[in-house]
Amino acid sequence: MLKAWTPLFVACALLPGAVLAHGPSRLKVVESVDIAAPVDKVWARLSKFDDASWIPAVAKTDAKGGNEVGATRTVTLKAEGSPTIEEELVKYNAEGKSLSYKITKVDPKVLPVNNYASTITVSGDATKSTVEWKAGFYRGYPNNDPPPELNDDASQAAVTKLYETTLAELKKSLEGGK
Repeated sequence: MLKAWTPLFVACALLPGAVLAHGPSRLKVVESVDIAAPVDKVWARLSKFDDASWIPAVAKTDAKGGNEVGATRTVTLKAEGSPTIEEELVKYNAEGKSLSYKITKVDPKVLPVNNYASTITVSGDATKSTVEWKAGFYRGYPNNDPPPELNDDASQAAVTKLYETTLAELKKSLEGGK
């Protein structure tokens, strides 16, 4: 009888090790900014998927498909070597002033993320707006024991800095009348 139970005992003994040997956890960043500008003006600036010029790090945008789900864009960054990031629009809600996209191709040395998905939402009224930009992603190195520049902290810090910098510039631009 004991022999019949041996495989079950072995499996139970190995289970805790299997649970601890998982890969990276999904990371999240949520940043928002209040802007003293009408919601329609702010949404007009952010609503065109084929125009990422409102992001300070972007040098140019090449896009196909406008604001249709499945549209694609390649953003060329101002960084040395003009690296690119390829993205796809996955949801677009003009009435709800929201769009969602995912990165389909990026060098983790440029932005240390994998499986990145993001949503931008604008809310407010005729005098003020709030822009919320949120993302879910995995670190730049998908396996265990990542190098420091591709670990959870580096990935979270890179996305947070991008969002904070971009939203601060957006606020400055829209409140300055540009």
